[in-house]
Amino acid sequence: MSDCTHDCSSCSQNCSSRQSPQDFREPPHELSRIKKVIGVVSGKGGVGKSMTSALMAVELRRRGYAVGVLDADITGPSIPKLFGIHGRAVGDENGIWPIQSRTGVQVMSINLLLENEEDPVVWRGPVIAGAVKQFWQEVIWKDVDFLFVDMPPGTGDVPLTVFQTLPVDGILVVASPQELVSMIVGKAVKMAQMMNVPILGIVENMSYVQCPDCGRRINVFGDSHVDEIGAKYGVPVLAKLPIDPRLAECADGGAIETYEHEALAGAADAVQALLG
Repeated sequence: MSDCTHDCSSCSQNCSSRQSPQDFREPPHELSRIKKVIGVVSGKGGVGKSMTSALMAVELRRRGYAVGVLDADITGPSIPKLFGIHGRAVGDENGIWPIQSRTGVQVMSINLLLENEEDPVVWRGPVIAGAVKQFWQEVIWKDVDFLFVDMPPGTGDVPLTVFQTLPVDGILVVASPQELVSMIVGKAVKMAQMMNVPILGIVENMSYVQCPDCGRRINVFGDSHVDEIGAKYGVPVLAKLPIDPRLAECADGGAIETYEHEALAGAADAVQALLG
């Protein structure tokens, strides 16, 4: 066509010169060996996305897999704290090496590169997105079966960079019980669909409190709507995590690897199935 702009992404014509969509994915470090990349996303903050990322890594590690966590929440990193890691990552002529947790989970976070882990990261979006790409391309992820990418909330620069740059094999969407979350989950699901990223399912955090005396489940935030949300978007609900003081204690003490609960078994099964 005479008025062709050669931008096939917004064109509905099926002409002979139609171009395939451009692939922006980047290879990892040449020494890295990563089988599956799992994104952990949420449409809003404060729903327990980092906690879910850490617990998923711990569960897959217990099942005998080699696991890594890439903390892509550059301005709000919390993964090292959950694992009780306070050292600094080191590099050599080959690249940057992640720090291993007590049970062997490989972790990389901006907090492991700062002089003081309490220093704020005051960067603009493109610089933050560039740091995430560096964690993928310059960090040596040694023989990892599952690399969990803990992303910041929303649908901005970092999730877009991860979806475009990394070969994401599937995502877990983290939600909470409030009805408001329906709209938020919808945004995360639709972004993944736009980017052609498979959605493994939804994990509902803070779903209930279990009475220590009678065992009755109490819905602190009212009745859950996550099953309705899952049905609306055709996405399975893989897990419902309780509000558990023991989990809070383990997280605050950097001992997330000592916490045990069967609630995430379904989500772990869905991730494990990616290896066939």
